[in-house]
Amino acid sequence: MPFKPLSQPRVRLADQVYDQIMQAIRDGSISPDDRIVQEKLAEVFEISRTPIREALFRMEQEGILVVAGRGGFRIRRLEQDEIAELYGARASIEGFAARLLAETGGPETFDRLRKQIAAAEDLKENTVQAYFDANMSIHRAFVQATGNRFLLEFFDNIWNRGSSFTLFASIRGADLSKSLGDHLGLVDAIETGDGSAAAEKMIAHIYDGQTLQMKGMDLT
Repeated sequence: MPFKPLSQPRVRLADQVYDQIMQAIRDGSISPDDRIVQEKLAEVFEISRTPIREALFRMEQEGILVVAGRGGFRIRRLEQDEIAELYGARASIEGFAARLLAETGGPETFDRLRKQIAAAEDLKENTVQAYFDANMSIHRAFVQATGNRFLLEFFDNIWNRGSSFTLFASIRGADLSKSLGDHLGLVDAIETGDGSAAAEKMIAHIYDGQTLQMKGMDLT
């Protein structure tokens, strides 16, 4: 084989830059109106522009940032049609997961889901990050319970994109507690064994989330 061994630091600089920028977006330190400039970040981090550029380009590819002039970026604002597509994709994946669980799940699975929901909804702080994490962990638990690796991969692909968080964080003036919804009711619907009814319940739950999103962004 013509390959040679690779040597890489345990945590790459570009990954550290990425994590810190994402955290700044999450806690509001960087707003959609701010311009993110490579040179300024290099000065703040006291590193070369190469890992800065790599982190910013990664965020652009993930749909988190858009180019804003030479060497600059801004947080990408999601359009209404993109929001509809995101929730539509979720409805397809998670609705099918609910159907599978209704048709194949057992008492142990349903009991575990209820415990996971209770643990996730026991929030330690009232922040956008806390509600986002709780929602993601709960919905991931449903998909993971199916045992379908590819379904879980599709789920992670949607939720792990930075655009999912920036979309969630864009909610303004809405009661975020409503974002948790009736997750235990979803388990009840799945436990009936009616796949179609379970799928419909999950899909309706996801579109309720879309409605909350639209109201929070004043798009309704």
